[in-house]
Order: sequence, then C-alpha cells, then structure tokens
Amino acid sequence: MIKKLDGYVIKTFFGPFLFIFSVLFFIFVVNIIWIRLAQFTGKGLSYWEILKLLSYLSAIVVQFVLPLTILLSAIMTFGDFGERYELAAMKAAGISLTRIMMPLFTVTVLFSIFLFFFSNNIIPDFQRKAKNMLYNIAASRPALNFTPGQFIQQIPGYSVKFDKISGENGENLEGVFIHRMANSFEDQQSIVAEKGKFVPAANPSYLKLILFNGHIFEDNIANLEYQQRLKQPDQAIKFDTLVSHFNISEIINKAIEEERISDDYSFQNYIELNSTIVKTKKENNKILENINSELISQTNGYVTYIDKYKKNSAPVAPPKIDSAKSAKKLEMIYNAYNKIDIAKQATIGKNPQLKDLHAYFSRVVLYQQRIIAYSVTCLIFFLIGASLGSIIRKGGLGLPVVIAIFVFIIFYVLNLSVENLAWAGQMDPYLASWLPNMVLFPFGAWLTYKALADSQVFDIEKYKAFFKPIVQRFSKHKEHQRYR
Repeated sequence: MIKKLDGYVIKTFFGPFLFIFSVLFFIFVVNIIWIRLAQFTGKGLSYWEILKLLSYLSAIVVQFVLPLTILLSAIMTFGDFGERYELAAMKAAGISLTRIMMPLFTVTVLFSIFLFFFSNNIIPDFQRKAKNMLYNIAASRPALNFTPGQFIQQIPGYSVKFDKISGENGENLEGVFIHRMANSFEDQQSIVAEKGKFVPAANPSYLKLILFNGHIFEDNIANLEYQQRLKQPDQAIKFDTLVSHFNISEIINKAIEEERISDDYSFQNYIELNSTIVKTKKENNKILENINSELISQTNGYVTYIDKYKKNSAPVAPPKIDSAKSAKKLEMIYNAYNKIDIAKQATIGKNPQLKDLHAYFSRVVLYQQRIIAYSVTCLIFFLIGASLGSIIRKGGLGLPVVIAIFVFIIFYVLNLSVENLAWAGQMDPYLASWLPNMVLFPFGAWLTYKALADSQVFDIEKYKAFFKPIVQRFSKHKEHQRYR
C-alpha cells in the first residue's frame, strides 16, 4: 500500500515537473539567443553548428531552471492533492504529511546531487567548448552582416550597398555599390556593378569579391593643389569581371580578442577553483604590497633607506617647524600639503585597480560556492513548495504559480543584490553566495512546521477575526437610521 502510494506521489510530481522544466528551459534559452544573436548572424553557420553552440551556452541555465521547477512542481502537486481531498484522505488513513513528503524529498535530494555533479563537471566542460567554438568562429568567419538596400560600413574604409542578397550563405549579390570612404584630399573611387559574388580568399584576413558588368568611377586628386584638382577629369572604367580584395583583419582581430581563450575560472570544477582562489589571493596581496610601498615612499622618501643605515650611527633629527622662520615655516607647510595631496591623488587613482582585483576574486568565490549553494536551494525550494501546496490546497496554474514566481523573484533579487555588493567589496563573497539560502531556509522551515500542524496560514477570515477588535476600537459606532 505504502509503496503504491509513493509511486503515485512521484508519478503525480513528474507530470508537471517535465512540463515546467521544458517551458522554463525554453524561455531561458530564448533569452540567451537574444543576447548572443549578433554572434550567430552573418557568419554562415549551419543549423547544426548553431544548435551545438546553443547546447553549450545553455548548460548553465539548468542551475536556475531546476530549483524553480522543483518549487513550482511541489506547489502544484500538493495543491492538487489538497484540492482533490486526496491529502485529507491520506491523513485520515493515518499517513502523516512527513511520510507523504518523504518520497518527493528523496527525489529532490537526488536532483540536488545531480545538479552538483552537473555544475561541477558538465558546465565547466561546456563553457570551455563554447569558448573554443566562438573563438574558431571569430577567427574563421568575421561578423559581416549585410542588409539588402542599406548602406553598411562594416568593411573598414568602405561604404557598401547591395540591392539583393541571396544564396545559402548570402554569397550572391545584385545591385552592388561600393564607395571608398576618403576625405576631400584623397583619391575618390566608387564601383557600381550589376552582380557580385563572395568567394573564399586564399588569405583569411581578406574578403574576396568578384563583380560582374560594372563601372569604376575614379578621381585621382591626391597630392594635387586645388586648381589642379579642379582640372582633373573624372575617369570611368567599364569592366566585365573585377576581382577585389578587402582587408578585414581588423574585424577578425577584434573578434578574436573578444573571444580569446584565457585561463578562465568558469572552466574549472570545485577542487580546481580552490587553487585559483589561493593563487588569486597571493597575486592580490603582492599587488597590495607594491601599492603600499609606493604610497609609503611618496609620503616619506627616507623610509626606504632606513635599513641601509648602520645601527650605531645616530639618525639625523628632522627640523622643528616651531623654530623655523616664517618664510621657511610656510615653505615646510606647503611642501607637506603637496606630499599629502599627491599621496591622496595616487590613492584615488588606485581605486579602480583595487575594485577590479576584489571583483575578480569575488566572482571566482561566488562561482565556486554556488556549485553547492544552488544544490541546497533545490531542497529549500521543495520545503517551501510542498508546504505552500499543502496549506493553500489549490492546484493548476493559478495561485500556486503566482506564489512560486513571487518566492523565486525574492531569491533572484537577493542573489543579484548580494552579488553586486560582493563585487563592490561591501560584503564577503562567501557570505554573499549563501545569504539567499540563509534567508529562505527559516521561511521554508516555518512553512513546513505550519503545514505539519495543519495551520491555516492563508485563511483570510482568521486574520479578519484577529484584527476585528482593533478596527472596532478606532471606528465610530453608527446609530441606527431610525434614531437619527
């Protein structure tokens, strides 16, 4: 009997779980596509390559989708049980709510373990593969996205317009107009052609364009005086076929620099991140020591020579400002003020560097700790969802979804807030990574206690009865209409 009941509870849970996970995963992936749209278009990527790249980039989405799916599914499952009076029937049969929740709690623990291994092993590997793929795309396929009928200045030094673009990779062109962007003292050139075609060049740093049936219009006015430029006749050259090469190395180098693969912490698992944190601490301490030494030397240049004096030699006493003359006293005060102001400006100038150091260290720590923190979030969300579902006793996509989204928004806002505080150096990154769980866990434990005690937390009549004496005390008693 109990085993059948456990199977029924798990089966009821997985119905909404699979549906909600699919919908949320699709929503988050669409968000990634929207952000990364410029990296997909204009590069001749096949559908398989785009799908492969999306699978690599969307792996990290599971960290957010899985906890939210557990929260929504738990609320809907126990809400359905309560709405159909199945929860009351189970309790009437002597089965406690703890025992009813136990099979789904076990499933949630398995999901938490899965999320840990997925975040620790799969996500870093997928992040590395995505970075490699983006690097290869940037190196071999520059981002040249031409729009028909519009002037585009993506090719360095040229303004181009194509009336029509066709072909699988947009290689066939019609109505070609190419104008060299030169100032009034340089040679002017414009090319007009009926048709054109992009073909692979031997040198990947160049874009090869073959033009058919067109004209070249040139004005050779470079290094000529004004009067000579006025006399210079226009030149029009007709061609049947013209091969042009455009240098796009600047675009390729910029794209490669943006996607350059470095020793990124997002490629590492939990244990490897420990070494990165230790290494980052040592590097930061070394930089801070150099900044301190520089500040001390600017404040008092004699400090760096203290160790060079012999122990037996008597130090030279600094001059006393009280015994100095007025002019000398003002000079000493002015010099001291200049030293303080220089040290102050140097310290202010180091603030961006110090913020960058702390922000990078905080990002590494947050990334490492969230590998475990998000797994624990699954358990907390289950406690909140199962308890809320058994209390409100409403199933479907109405009130349970509203409450679940409200809880997730609180979690998400807390997550972003403490993350920004940690990056700014106003909160310890270890505390920041666990603070959302620390805030929501007491709420989940309280809801679980209320659910086990059959407390009507969301009973509006109960709260009306509680506040009724207070409302009556501050409200005026109205006389009956007939006594007026």
